[in-house]
Amino acid sequence: MKSTKRMCSSVLISAPQGRSGKTIVSLALCALLRKRGLSVQPFKKGPDYIDPSWLSGAAGRSCRNLDLFFMPEETALASFQQACQGADVALIEGAMGLYDGLDSAGWGSTAHLARLLNVPVILVVNATRMTGSIAAMVMGYQHFQQDVKIAGVILNNVSGSRHERKLTTAVEQYCHIPVVGSIPRDTDLCVRERHLGLIPFPEAEKAGSTVERIGRKLEAHLDIDGILNIARSFEVTAAIPLTGLKNKTGLAKIGVMLDRVFNFYYPENLEALSRAGADLVFIDSLQDPLPEVDGLYIGGGFPELFLKELESNNSLRSDIADAIEDGLPVYAECAGLMYLCRGIRWQGQRHEMVGIIPAEVDMSLRPQGHGYVEAEVIQENPYFPIGLTLRGHEFHHSKLSKLGDVKFAYHIRRGHGIDGEVDGIIYKNVFAAYTHLHALSIPGWAEAFVSLASQERKRPLTSVLRN
Repeated sequence: MKSTKRMCSSVLISAPQGRSGKTIVSLALCALLRKRGLSVQPFKKGPDYIDPSWLSGAAGRSCRNLDLFFMPEETALASFQQACQGADVALIEGAMGLYDGLDSAGWGSTAHLARLLNVPVILVVNATRMTGSIAAMVMGYQHFQQDVKIAGVILNNVSGSRHERKLTTAVEQYCHIPVVGSIPRDTDLCVRERHLGLIPFPEAEKAGSTVERIGRKLEAHLDIDGILNIARSFEVTAAIPLTGLKNKTGLAKIGVMLDRVFNFYYPENLEALSRAGADLVFIDSLQDPLPEVDGLYIGGGFPELFLKELESNNSLRSDIADAIEDGLPVYAECAGLMYLCRGIRWQGQRHEMVGIIPAEVDMSLRPQGHGYVEAEVIQENPYFPIGLTLRGHEFHHSKLSKLGDVKFAYHIRRGHGIDGEVDGIIYKNVFAAYTHLHALSIPGWAEAFVSLASQERKRPLTSVLRN
């Protein structure tokens, strides 16, 4: 008897180089496929938080990161197949150029991911000041690694119908693959940026209307049927179950700062906490008091843009400080670390923060840490055993000054962390680091956090909260 299990089609959007238009195309496709009534599961290659926030908004379904530096191939494949369940189309946005990886062989590249997942690639090519040469470029990408299936091309920055005709003829005549989109040069086809790239979707004003505008503008310039035909040449038929997916319940309440300031969280991290037995309580750092929780998770974001508002919520800052002194487990990454320090200086002004970490935060115009991190655990802590090697990433424009006497959990082998040597500040039950971790690369992190929080459940926090 034939299986009636619904299959998920899949396609990967890549380019010869960064800033070719991958994100705009990916957002438009998520919005337009969703408009057709299809369920779209978005993915982003690499560790980025910001592009996934926009893809999640466009698709109406949480974007997942696929990163081969973080996780083994089998874990990435299992995560991909698991997330595709219940979706009609999986859309993966690549990073940088198709073959750009961590070494000259392209390990960890978008091509590596496409090969692992056996997914067809559509190449977005910036066609500015180019006609017939596009065929030589695309053919080079086709033959460089022939086990990567480049199945179509989308032209970007096309200057007119004559330009489009020359480009399309060259690609289809010499490369024997279809052109499935031709996007005219349009300065309005953009998403606002600042020092760290795109503004995150939860923070951007009128983010939904921006996605709608991009989809509306590109609808006439993308061959949606042709793209779907390419996507249907690969279908996800079954999921390899990820280990440890049985849910526990009610072991601890963990507060999660989730708002315009703190919104850099991998969905897998929150899901891992829930599976480990945490009931998640979401907190708005700009206006909420501290609820009665057994642990607190403060992720990444841009606190420097909300310093007055963060400082104004004095009751929350005071309650967090008091609760930490009373033993509240807190796990903080990057912006979370900054928030727990004494104060943040930005554009000549200083604003008070929680004050539990004896350090000042100084913002810089230049990145202080940017890229992948490899760290060895060197200090006893509640989350990770000594000797464990962790892989994560960092992207911060801040550094700590006037740092007091603290313990550090990590020795940095690759990356910068706090000072190029160490990261992971330990204070009581606080663990605060510049390094972002992904739960699928550190399977025991969520269990350790929930276990620590469940021990605190026996001690009500209402005794330390201010009225």
